[in-house]
Amino acid sequence: MSGHNESILREPLITGQDITYAQITSDILDPVENKPNKAWWIGFILALCGATLWLVAVSYTFWNGIGSWGLNKTVGWAWDITGFVWWVGIGHAGTLISAVLLLFRQNWRNSINRSAEAMTIFAVICAATYVVSHMGRPWLAYWVLPLPNQFGSLWVNFNSPLVWDMFAISTYFSVSLLFWYTGLLPDIATIRDRATGLRRKIYSIFSFGWSGNVKTWQRFETVSLILAGISTPLVLSVHTIVSMDFATSVIPGWHTTIFPPYFVAGAIFSGFAMVLTLLLVARKVLGLENYITMFHIESMNKIIILTGSIVGVAYITEFFIAWYSGSEYEAYAFVNRSTGPYWWAYWMMMTCNVISPQLLWFKKIRLSIPATWILSIVVNIGMWFERFVIIVTSLHRDYLPSSWAMFYPTWVDVSVFVGSIGVFFTLFLLFLRVLPSIAIAEVKLLLKSSSEQAKMAQIKDGHLDKVHVKEYVESLEKFDSVKQEEYAKI
Repeated sequence: MSGHNESILREPLITGQDITYAQITSDILDPVENKPNKAWWIGFILALCGATLWLVAVSYTFWNGIGSWGLNKTVGWAWDITGFVWWVGIGHAGTLISAVLLLFRQNWRNSINRSAEAMTIFAVICAATYVVSHMGRPWLAYWVLPLPNQFGSLWVNFNSPLVWDMFAISTYFSVSLLFWYTGLLPDIATIRDRATGLRRKIYSIFSFGWSGNVKTWQRFETVSLILAGISTPLVLSVHTIVSMDFATSVIPGWHTTIFPPYFVAGAIFSGFAMVLTLLLVARKVLGLENYITMFHIESMNKIIILTGSIVGVAYITEFFIAWYSGSEYEAYAFVNRSTGPYWWAYWMMMTCNVISPQLLWFKKIRLSIPATWILSIVVNIGMWFERFVIIVTSLHRDYLPSSWAMFYPTWVDVSVFVGSIGVFFTLFLLFLRVLPSIAIAEVKLLLKSSSEQAKMAQIKDGHLDKVHVKEYVESLEKFDSVKQEEYAKI
């Protein structure tokens, strides 16, 4: 496939001239094989401080109990389940990029799938910590597993959302980890062959004897497709199960059938925003502009526009159904969201999730790296507020006005959430140090067909339509890694 010439009208997925397979390997492995730069150390120290804060807050919670959080008899779920759903949602982009885009043969995934998959695994780990930490007796966390009768209980309480979440997370984590590690095998073998001493022995163990012969590659391709097929339903099922934590209850504002598709769209929305947040910094700090190009950034921005618009329609639909249902309790739940004591959280959610993504319709903003990076952070702030609004505003005013109460987070609530972000970034920065952030073998597949130099060779041959060449050259103006003067000479 790589030997065929791709249409000149397609934008290149690798930029730069005179790039060789050896250079691709060296460029991507540079952060792994050399000492970390100053920017990495600054980020790692800050992330480690956050992880330490998380350790302190979770230890305090285990010692003193859930009463150290700001929960009360009316609002029994708040920042804990908000953080859980937020982290599970962030992990969705990795599965979508690695599995769904692979099945649809979208080659632009090759440069971003590795980091997105790693992000998925680390986000699910952060989500799992919430499940364990808000159990009353976390040392009995294994009780959510289907246990044999010798333990004194017959299976588990399948009415508990904790059990649903455990099944969703364990399935999602195991399949994502297997998919991620399978894709890593050829690249770990590449590091092994270039390393010496103890590093060589360590990478040799983790490469599982990868030889790189034809039969090995055939099996690698087959297994990748099988895992992609298994992973694709998980994109829909995992957040559907998470949404059922709420949708299966009878609480106004939660008891609605729109939650599964609405949660899935929101998860992909926040996941792609986090991929952009991470990769826009990584491509600059690690010098990967030739491999993570403006085409990748614009493509992810377009997905954010689509999923953000779906989420916006879901918000409007919720209000319509609340009115159309004729239920005064359902109607009040939504009026209370927008005009009640937590009105500021609702309108923060609407501004970040519905209004801000629409700015990406403007090409100038869509192609601006600073604007994209800021909007990606704004989107994830909005998605956190979305979960907070759904959970807290539906609970704090129930059927009995005498039970109405406000939720106020304690320092432990805040520290657990901020600390989980520190844990996430600590894991991601360590990943950048020990494993390639871009799939080397998959990017090499694009060099002969989808790279800038391959298209330059086609232009120099002189057999292409001049109109098409002109369109192609004009499309390169948005790339910050393309030297325009090369095309002026032609």
